Amino acid sequence: MSPALPLPTGRWSRTTLPDTATPLTLESAHGVPIVLVAHHNDDAPPPPINPAVISGLDHVVVRSPNPDRALALYGARLGLDLRLDRTNPEWESRLLFFRCGDLVVEIVHGLKAGRSEGSDHLWGLSWRVPDAESVHARLSAAGIEVSEIRSGRRPGTRVFTVRDRATRVPTLVLEAPGPSP
Repeated sequence: MSPALPLPTGRWSRTTLPDTATPLTLESAHGVPIVLVAHHNDDAPPPPINPAVISGLDHVVVRSPNPDRALALYGARLGLDLRLDRTNPEWESRLLFFRCGDLVVEIVHGLKAGRSEGSDHLWGLSWRVPDAESVHARLSAAGIEVSEIRSGRRPGTRVFTVRDRATRVPTLVLEAPGPSP
């Protein structure tokens, strides 16, 4: 296994998301635990980019049986910027994309299932990389099962899937030419 990446030095803070009237709980977040972690060190220069490492979390995917409830939570209550609301019958999904800093929170609703009041759940993570081939080769050499590199859904992107089930979270690795939507 390759060595762990060093964490940036500096001060870290962690908090759950409160609301002025009522704290955000696991129940009021419809089953998805939401925690913020901030790194405080504005004076540190950015580390050099190694093409074979993951440079950041690109997006978090949440599966929701109720897209209107998700709009109310992520957009109205948490104040995230809704960037895209698209229904795609070909994918049998309605997709909501919210911006939170440089992270995208993607909400996926399966059209066939219809709407319900069931819990939302974390469905996957997408990690940003500077060079898909370098990261793919490093993970493969470490014995991690990965798919082939392919074109992503967003034009100009390349992706591959981490198939190793040790993570227990569906994981996509994304090389993109610029910022996400």
